[in-house]
Amino acid sequence: MNASETPAVTLEDVLLAENLNEAWARVKANAGAAGVDGRTVDQTAGLLKEHQKALLERIRSGQYRPEAVKAVDIPKANGGVRRLGIPTVLDRLIQQAIHQKLGPLWEPEFSEHSYGFRPNRSAHDAVRAAQAHVRAGKCHVVDIDLKAFFDHVNHDRLMQLIGRKVRDKRLLRLIGEMLRAPMRQSNGQEAPRREGTPQGGPL
Repeated sequence: MNASETPAVTLEDVLLAENLNEAWARVKANAGAAGVDGRTVDQTAGLLKEHQKALLERIRSGQYRPEAVKAVDIPKANGGVRRLGIPTVLDRLIQQAIHQKLGPLWEPEFSEHSYGFRPNRSAHDAVRAAQAHVRAGKCHVVDIDLKAFFDHVNHDRLMQLIGRKVRDKRLLRLIGEMLRAPMRQSNGQEAPRREGTPQGGPL
């Protein structure tokens, strides 16, 4: 599917009540830690109930600004740490709503042999595929890891690629704001981000 055939996705599509309700259900099911604002899922639910209309208007008008993401270091099995960036629950909701609309634009182009973070695919599917390769007589495994790949994604290049399918400038601006949200360290200091897509948020 080329850019001219790509269904248009707008900010209004993202903010449809049905899409937001589905996004909230997923964020709630995932639970997860509070972000820099300290609000839990339940506390954010109360905030949304009281201020939903004003929040949606801020997003539509381009006045909404995501909070900083909370830096959390997770030990790796092979040593070292993986840094996660935990958005606030509210920002996770917005990111999930965007993801639900944008994901289907790219999903058809992904490799049939890719199983990570794909809808209706799981690690069990990957194991079954590997077993099928073994039964077919394959006997070599190549393991490739791009070190700190997500930490060094170029924002300009990424937004250029997204812009090939997404034309709504308001939606592009919101995605850009999410990408550039600063990382808040455990000591309270905030580091600006000019590259990288922190793992820890739906988007």
